[in-house]
Amino acid sequence: MKDLITIGLPSKGRLKDNAINFFNKIGLKILQSEKERNYFGTIENKSNIKIIFLHAKEIIQRLGDGTLDVGISGLDLLNESNENLRNKVNINRKLDFGNANLVVAVPNDWIDVQTVADLEEVSFDLKSKRNSRLRVATKYPNLTNDFLISKGVTQYKLISSLGATETYPFIGSSEIITDITSTGKTLADNNLRVLKDGLVLKSTACLFYARNQKVKVMKFLKNL
Repeated sequence: MKDLITIGLPSKGRLKDNAINFFNKIGLKILQSEKERNYFGTIENKSNIKIIFLHAKEIIQRLGDGTLDVGISGLDLLNESNENLRNKVNINRKLDFGNANLVVAVPNDWIDVQTVADLEEVSFDLKSKRNSRLRVATKYPNLTNDFLISKGVTQYKLISSLGATETYPFIGSSEIITDITSTGKTLADNNLRVLKDGLVLKSTACLFYARNQKVKVMKFLKNL
């Protein structure tokens, strides 16, 4: 179908629910299969629109390769992507849900560490006393690298987090972390606190579209 619009939506959690509500509120009622693991949906009375439910990170990837025309995902995931991919995805608008901050957090008992600048002193202490670098656990290596370097922190090593990043300092896998948080409660519950100037990125859910499909999707987007 020539005017087919393929939309990627998050496949689980509050982001999924809010994305569906966004379309429902503007008169595009999303119909889903009752099958638990069905990843496809449609829009009521709109045969030219196809919905695919994907991991939020994959939505960015698929917008980049043009297999999705439109998608809802997080600004953090776009900004974490490499430059080549970022250049292929446009932001139509920021949405009023999915708000979260990517932050630098340290253990509560690091009482002498209040700002990012203090990390450089810690990193040199680690280098001289243990001959090791300050380890930073994160799921956001690109954003974390850019942020720390911009703040003049140089003696560190990134540790790739596969989940529950906030546990890493307490199981000996890292000294500090960067993590995405909406309320800060999980960090506080795990004896971590955000540095005073430790905000890396303010993120939110966004409506994105594939740049190479701009002509095709602009009519659709103007009606939203």
